[in-house]
Amino acid sequence: MPRVEVDLRIAVPPEQAWAAVVDVLGYPDCMESVDSVEIVDQPDESHRTTAWSVRLKGSVLCWTETELIDHQARRFDFEQLSGDLGEFAGHWAVRPAPPGGSTVSLHVDFDIGIPLLAQMLNPVAADALRENAAQMLAALEQRLLGGPPAGDPSVQQATARPLSGSEALR
Repeated sequence: MPRVEVDLRIAVPPEQAWAAVVDVLGYPDCMESVDSVEIVDQPDESHRTTAWSVRLKGSVLCWTETELIDHQARRFDFEQLSGDLGEFAGHWAVRPAPPGGSTVSLHVDFDIGIPLLAQMLNPVAADALRENAAQMLAALEQRLLGGPPAGDPSVQQATARPLSGSEALR
């Protein structure tokens, strides 16, 4: 299964970065590609189900995911329950980064769900997901640093700065 991994170092404390990452309802306000996020169910602080609508290279992808949130580890894992892709799972994480900053990560494992076309389409989908993940992280950075909103033309060219070669499709 293809994997996309994108990391971005942000000059804010981990607690502040985590608060922005876990606030998925705020994503549509700062991320141009995220049309909507709705909490469908949240029985406690560690579990929730969310419904997403995201634009990816001119297509709208919709899915519902279950999320397991670990506030102490500053990580939340997600897995698609239903939606447009065959499989979609991964995690968001925030780690301390010197000096006093954070590294925010988004890792996604996916399968487009069309076996006969997977060899041809998975690399294209991986590139699109990687670009979208970088834009999402850059938008979070702009939000945290008090920059212009995601719709501002100066933000549209923002890109994540990978910390390692781990972004390569495996």
